[in-house]
Amino acid sequence: MTNQKVNKNRNFFFLISFLFLTCSISIKTFKRVDTQDIRISGSELFSQNDVVKNTSLNFPIRLIFVKTNLLEKELKQNLSLKNVSVNRELFPFGLKVHINSRIPIAYGERILNDKKIFGFIDKDGIFINKQNVDEKNLNKLTIEVFGWKEKFKKILSEIFTAIENYELDIVKITFSTDGFLTVEEKDLKTIFLGFKPNLINYQLQIIKNLKNELKKNSFSKKIDNIDLTNPDKPKIKVFKP
Repeated sequence: MTNQKVNKNRNFFFLISFLFLTCSISIKTFKRVDTQDIRISGSELFSQNDVVKNTSLNFPIRLIFVKTNLLEKELKQNLSLKNVSVNRELFPFGLKVHINSRIPIAYGERILNDKKIFGFIDKDGIFINKQNVDEKNLNKLTIEVFGWKEKFKKILSEIFTAIENYELDIVKITFSTDGFLTVEEKDLKTIFLGFKPNLINYQLQIIKNLKNELKKNSFSKKIDNIDLTNPDKPKIKVFKP
């Protein structure tokens, strides 16, 4: 057999193999993805049914029609996730969903449709529904947040950062229905911060300085509350003898 004929047969074999593989891939992309074709990594908390129930996509759905960006956005929002990635795969066939859960650092309460909903808050100030939290992360929570709303995320994140950096013992953070902010600190008791979120870093710095100064002479034991709504003019109310 001549080299020319060998090369011709080899080329023909490769062409047939390529066409077969292409045909196989095309067929698989139109195959329907069902619940059992979803593979989850990164978390044991969520199931295949959780993925199906928390998206607007109707399963079973053909693989080629799965909108991965939409699925990622909906799962992240509906399951209170820090991040999620969804990939369509042919071998093995199905959807690969990788989940990064949020870690709670505080208990949380929000009002939705005039009903109290209890959950948790992470370091970014994001509210996490109870069913979306791994119970092993709840042992050391000491902070409570009341009156959570979406618009308070940033200010909560700044408070949590200050708690860590300034070694503050803030145990309770409360937003009234109209947004007035109050915190409770173990040594300084009730602290009124008011309606101006743009002042929060300045106010937290003052809390740190007050705590350091007042603890030196045990004066903190006499404090009833502190008014920092005007941080340039702090008002300290003490218990009357």
